[in-house]
Amino acid sequence: MAQRRAARILPLALALAAVAAVSRARGSLGALWSGQGCAALGRCCPGRDPTCAARGPPRCFCDQACGAGRDCCEDYARACPAVPCAVAKWSGWSRCVKPCQVSYRVRQRHVLQEPRNGGAPCPPLEERAGCVEYWSHPGVECQQSLLPALITTGSYGKERKKQGVPKERETAGYCVQFRLGPIPGSCQQVRAPHARWTRYLTQGHTVCVRCEWPAQDARSRRCYGDGGGAEGNQLLLWQAAGHPRCRGTWERLGRPRDCSCPEVHSLVFI
Repeated sequence: MAQRRAARILPLALALAAVAAVSRARGSLGALWSGQGCAALGRCCPGRDPTCAARGPPRCFCDQACGAGRDCCEDYARACPAVPCAVAKWSGWSRCVKPCQVSYRVRQRHVLQEPRNGGAPCPPLEERAGCVEYWSHPGVECQQSLLPALITTGSYGKERKKQGVPKERETAGYCVQFRLGPIPGSCQQVRAPHARWTRYLTQGHTVCVRCEWPAQDARSRRCYGDGGGAEGNQLLLWQAAGHPRCRGTWERLGRPRDCSCPEVHSLVFI
């Protein structure tokens, strides 16, 4: 009986001894690891970098791709925290790049903090928006007409007012209502934030388009393309500034005293 009991105890003792040995090994490995991780390496590398490795055992990495490879050092998240990109506020809009024709204006922002260790990438640093200037850069008034009617969202008109109207150009603007004809599919296919208003253009809807300085001609006090000389039911042409493939026809309904359309259908001539 005693011999049988001893036979059972011996394997159990050997197993316990093996567990203790593993625990001691793990403990010593942990102590060794604390001096051999990313903090000790002193580097956090972008992408996949085979040279961005801490000494083992086992060998581990401190590069951005180590998460996908499941070979990061234990202190990677602590020593190499993800830092997202940070950008400054937008600058003001520039003048139109080319005066006296359909062109574009630009605004920019710069990077304050580059992304690190898999942080969110930087957003676009430049935006463009369609525009027209009726004065050349030396200050001479443009002479040619611009057809078809060039339109953009009414918020552009509000921003234009902030820039200040010369006293000699202070004239009362006016509103024109049009009924939209067929809208091409290209008006829906837009990604640029400044042109997303074209998604709301719908055939048969009424839009209000305001004519104001500087789109008003200095002599006639009218905006090009307002349809003032059109005959009844005549279809006129329009084009979205900043989205040249978004163009179509509309029918002039008249000149109401006030522009009372919903915001998404409130536009301005440019």
